[in-house]
Amino acid sequence: MKQAQLKLDPDFAIGEVDRRLFGSFVEHMGRCVYTGIYEPGHPTADHEGFRGDVLDLVRELGVSVVRYPGGNFVSGYRWEDGTGPREDRPTRLDLAWRSIETNEVGVNEFATWARRAGVSPMMAVNLGTRGVREAADLVEYCNHPGGTYWSDLRVKHGQAEPHAISLWCLGNELDGPWQTGHKTAQEYGRLAAEAAKAMRQVDPGIELVACGSSNSAMPTFGAWEATVLEHTYDHVDYVSLHAYYEEFDGDLDSFLACAQDMDQFIGAVVATCDHVGAKLRRRKKIRLSFDEWNVWYARRFPGHEHLESQHAPRLIEDNYHVADAVVVGSLLITLLRHADRVSVACQAQLANVIAPILTEPGGGVCRQTIFYPFAQAARFARGTVLRVEPTSPRYDTARFGEVPLLSAVATQDGEEVTVFAVNRSTTESLGLTANLRAVPGHEVVEHLALAEADHTLTNTVAEPDRVRPRVLAGASVTGDVLTAELPALSWNVIRLRRRA
Repeated sequence: MKQAQLKLDPDFAIGEVDRRLFGSFVEHMGRCVYTGIYEPGHPTADHEGFRGDVLDLVRELGVSVVRYPGGNFVSGYRWEDGTGPREDRPTRLDLAWRSIETNEVGVNEFATWARRAGVSPMMAVNLGTRGVREAADLVEYCNHPGGTYWSDLRVKHGQAEPHAISLWCLGNELDGPWQTGHKTAQEYGRLAAEAAKAMRQVDPGIELVACGSSNSAMPTFGAWEATVLEHTYDHVDYVSLHAYYEEFDGDLDSFLACAQDMDQFIGAVVATCDHVGAKLRRRKKIRLSFDEWNVWYARRFPGHEHLESQHAPRLIEDNYHVADAVVVGSLLITLLRHADRVSVACQAQLANVIAPILTEPGGGVCRQTIFYPFAQAARFARGTVLRVEPTSPRYDTARFGEVPLLSAVATQDGEEVTVFAVNRSTTESLGLTANLRAVPGHEVVEHLALAEADHTLTNTVAEPDRVRPRVLAGASVTGDVLTAELPALSWNVIRLRRRA
């Protein structure tokens, strides 16, 4: 069995775990909203129409913040359509996903759902087909206590207390030619800066996210961030990153290593932010909001031009297997390893659409395989992220060259230390040895692992428990050394606690 090593030392800290790293995303796309989080008449639905079985799983998942209402959807969205009496709301053609939007769920319903789910809303404004005035009006509607037109209208709509939404996205993916209202970096940077100033005139306490590149393969990547930040540096707190990963042509080894791309993506954006900050002679550091990330088999997506007459069609409902869950675990590890600069992250999306939660209309619900790494990281990654810098055997990949078999990070929270680790080997277990001299006196609480002999196994609503984490025996601490065996192709959580 091959061996890997790491060292745990509180002196080598990366940063504190921001709970907003465990965010999600609800877009008016496919069945994420309708028959996802919202389905009046469902046996578990509450009086507002929200599915209770989904709410229970959202709480179990440990989601902290949820981005809404898009995504591509937001670039053609009139937020006013989703307010007031439901019977008076217009039905629209959604230009982004070419389907029918009834506007049954809007800003007030989403804010109500968020309170019930125990999550904080992250609201996106439309800077594709709308602008400064509409963005400021939405902040006033959501956050102003009362006594003005928009805040009094919210009260009239049954929401006496302001929603107090603190985190706002200045549009979505406006570098993309597919985006309704696509803009150049100069056009977007100017608009985002002016919208940011107006929104803060309404509520000075809000935090703002500028659009970064839609992905790192965009031809304008890097130049887009630099230009946008030259306009917005003094007015925003974050710049966004988006990335999706999938297995290409049966190349499982490269797929398992795709966190290498996420790591390089983050490093490049940080470098660009700091270059602009130095150029402008600012001490302020722009932080990162990785507010769309996941495994998405985009090449299977046939397009959406045929959906014009459909409401809530089944759209990109990937069914995830074991290898997908291991990749999601490695992406979570990468986000934690950049906790000094990545403060917000949103797995896209929450229900049905490339999601950890899968539902059937009028029926059951299940945890997809990717549910488990997210839920465990959200539950156990607390306190300070430690820089463990593993030493590991390496393997060759077609896309990323030589890559370590082990991806790992650790967190320390008081008397508890948790190691998160992925073994990328598809054939062999990996022995792990961790030096605990700097955190003496700890013992193993449990070793949880998600691994199956058949990495293509999935969960479904009909068979919801085929894949789930299991408790493994054998992890132990002798002296100041932790030893454990990581199964082939596995996501692992090893929890340590100081002995009483």
